[in-house]
Amino acid sequence: MTSLVLIMGLATGCGNSSNSSAANNESPAKGNGPQAASPVTLKMWGGVPPESGPQEVIDSWNKDHPDVQVEYVRFVNDDDGNLKLDTAMITGQDVDLFVNYTISHASKRVESGLALDLSTFTDYNIDEKMGIDAESWKIDGKYYGVPTTKSPFFIALNKEALDAANLPVPKEWTWNELREYAKKLKTGDQYGFIQNMEPFVDPIDSVLSQEGYTKADGTSNLDHPLVRQWLETLNGMMKDDKTTPPLGEQLTSKMPVEQVFLSGEVPMLNIGAWLLRSSNNFTDFPRDFTIAFAPVPRLAEAADDYVSRGGLGDYISINAKSKKQEAAWEFLKWYSDGGMSPMAAGGRLPASKDANQDDAVKSLIGDKSDSYDLDSLMYVMFDNQTPTYVRSLPQEVMDLRSQEYEKYFLDSQSLDQTVQAMVTRHNEYLKQNK
Repeated sequence: MTSLVLIMGLATGCGNSSNSSAANNESPAKGNGPQAASPVTLKMWGGVPPESGPQEVIDSWNKDHPDVQVEYVRFVNDDDGNLKLDTAMITGQDVDLFVNYTISHASKRVESGLALDLSTFTDYNIDEKMGIDAESWKIDGKYYGVPTTKSPFFIALNKEALDAANLPVPKEWTWNELREYAKKLKTGDQYGFIQNMEPFVDPIDSVLSQEGYTKADGTSNLDHPLVRQWLETLNGMMKDDKTTPPLGEQLTSKMPVEQVFLSGEVPMLNIGAWLLRSSNNFTDFPRDFTIAFAPVPRLAEAADDYVSRGGLGDYISINAKSKKQEAAWEFLKWYSDGGMSPMAAGGRLPASKDANQDDAVKSLIGDKSDSYDLDSLMYVMFDNQTPTYVRSLPQEVMDLRSQEYEKYFLDSQSLDQTVQAMVTRHNEYLKQNK
């Protein structure tokens, strides 16, 4: 706490230097003659490597806007990287725009006074531009950023492997059906299905984001029947079917799941649109098969109430302490309405209705269109009408439940013990955070 007070004091000291010409975007006067205005320089912090789209976006803007130049600063989107970003803003370093990748990060920055309330601008209607899914990113009824990308998650499929097994590309299916696909696609000692760890727990959230993480009496809902079903299904695939890697093997080996899928070793991969960043890279990830795409399966048999992880992402905020907010806003509007199209090369599709989706698709697949099943690609990216959710669960709850279900998958506690432990710890968290 003492360190935080000192840091905040330093930030206050830095913020009070507004009487300097630099703080007001003016060049220091040299003599009494008229001086040419220096270009405004904006610093945008994001988690995507520059070569995967951001640098092309920045270069395009800078070419047409000599008076406002943007520099891209990359931070790694993990705990250390997000702390680096927060520290930079708290201590008054140059941050004018920054990307939030989760609502929890965005909310904490709003609470700390680091994100600007965008209702101060009235010339851009976020709801109209981005559609109903944008609502998920409101914080206390307001936008403190613009959700700029569509963020589809899907099952990537080896189309030739499916054809050999006489299996169609699904447009809607259940986890039990995926389990059967994995059995039929498994060859020898190879697995039939593999997952990136980021969407690993999405089946639980697809249920509880709708049913509620708490019951009517305010207690934990982590013992929901479909939570148990997810645990049993996945454990069966690991231990009985041997169609997906045991969790211990995947964690200890830090299995490079994208590489494993793209090498043709495993025919099904649960992942998000960032796969395209690697699947378009034939230099590092050569492949000789066509990639097809299917929606993420649901746990329940009935499809009526199913929602899928996805919605909108890359929530870009303006630093509330920035002295260049007007310039940052002009750039953010341009970026949101299509300037970001080169980001599609890394699987980030523009969310704005005014963005040119043809340009985005060209960036998405480049010159590799013959290596994709385009019908299924377009379906999961644009045509699938399944409602979506954005994960908004506090990080503390995510951590406690993962600690418990890992024990189950690692055979150190039973299913009943796992569910009870998750509920008990969640209830303790709820009492402490009333």
